[in-house]
Amino acid sequence: VMLTDNMGHHLMVCQTMILRNLKQFTHISGNRTLSSYKPKSNVKDSYKILELEEGCSLDDVRNSYRSLAKKYHPDSSSATADAEAFVKLEEAYRVVLSDVMTKKKSDENTEEEEDQYKPKTPQHRHYLSFEGVGFGTPSQREKQYMQFRVDRATEQVLEYRQHRLERQYAGTDLMKAKDVRQSKKVKITQAVERLVEDLIQESMAKGDFDNLSGKGKPLQKFSDCPHVDPMTHNLNRILIDNGYQPEWILMQKEIRETIENLRKNIVASRNKLGEPMTPYRQKQWKSICEEFVENIRKLNKRIDSFNLVVPLLSRQMVHFNADKEIARAQKTYEALMENRESSNSDTKENEEENVKRFGWKSSLFKWLN
Repeated sequence: VMLTDNMGHHLMVCQTMILRNLKQFTHISGNRTLSSYKPKSNVKDSYKILELEEGCSLDDVRNSYRSLAKKYHPDSSSATADAEAFVKLEEAYRVVLSDVMTKKKSDENTEEEEDQYKPKTPQHRHYLSFEGVGFGTPSQREKQYMQFRVDRATEQVLEYRQHRLERQYAGTDLMKAKDVRQSKKVKITQAVERLVEDLIQESMAKGDFDNLSGKGKPLQKFSDCPHVDPMTHNLNRILIDNGYQPEWILMQKEIRETIENLRKNIVASRNKLGEPMTPYRQKQWKSICEEFVENIRKLNKRIDSFNLVVPLLSRQMVHFNADKEIARAQKTYEALMENRESSNSDTKENEEENVKRFGWKSSLFKWLN
């Protein structure tokens, strides 16, 4: 029999009211209805019908049942409406609901049993709240604790301000100490200058400078160039005449002497090892090369210092390459060996000529020697 839409709607409303009363009844009676219900189907099949997995919550079970009931209810006027499927769905809902409720009840019982064996906090531990501040009722102690927190915060603010002022005064004291040291240094320098000036004036008054040639005459101009400051030129000329040399000139001379000594030493070391190079000699040569590389590194640092003080860019020096210097020493040693071989060959030729010239006399003389 096909029901009209109004009748189907009334039946849907009545069924929902019956289900709601059924839920209230099960809640009041402590789920005795669900526990007394004997399911006809298996629990796993019921979970599959509701499209759920074991271990789900009550809300998941109810939501799934509502969505599937709208889908399979015969009065839902939907294309998937099926009375037999709805009956199976209702049975599966009851089975799953009973299973979830029993599991939840068993979990609560186990938690209660565990709580029984847990050590309980003694009664006096209650008074350890509020950091042990105050006395009286909990509300009175809470007010006293709030006042205690305010006082503690005020003390912390005062301590912070005190430390900050101490740091500021310490900084000002340091600045004062630096200023005092600087002022002392300036005073000492000025005192030394005044002392030197006084000694010069005293010597002039005694007549210690009277025996100088050209007394009272202006200094002779060493340069007629109008673009050069005469005072600076005279000072430089006086320094040169007295053997003064600038720092960068001395450094340049030192660098050149150092590299020449290093080159001579490494060639001499290679010459001592000679030929052929045995493994032991190769090891010695390796240690000599490592020492040479370290000396070149130190020399390059000296070149950096020289480039900082040299006044002309054209006078600046470049770094020395240790590998190139070692290769150069090897070539120098090979050239020396070639010269030795050529000199030895010349001496042998001279001896042969002497033998041919003097005959048995020279050989006899050689044998006697």
